[in-house]
Amino acid sequence: MNQQTGKYIIIIGVVIVLAGIIVYFFHNKLHWFGRLPGDVRVEKENVRFYFPIITMLLLSLILTILVNLFKRW
Repeated sequence: MNQQTGKYIIIIGVVIVLAGIIVYFFHNKLHWFGRLPGDVRVEKENVRFYFPIITMLLLSLILTILVNLFKRW
């Protein structure tokens, strides 16, 4: 391991802590996340299937934009 790897691990840790703080304090404001139109949800008697396709696409788009901004900075 080198110094660059240590920086990446610290940055990832800070991002995880920030995400945890946001979820902890703003969970009532984020109730829509995971229930967007286009997310597949099938509920039957003993089977529950949930596939959040639109939520994952939105999350991927946001993360791609953030990573590209971080690389340019």
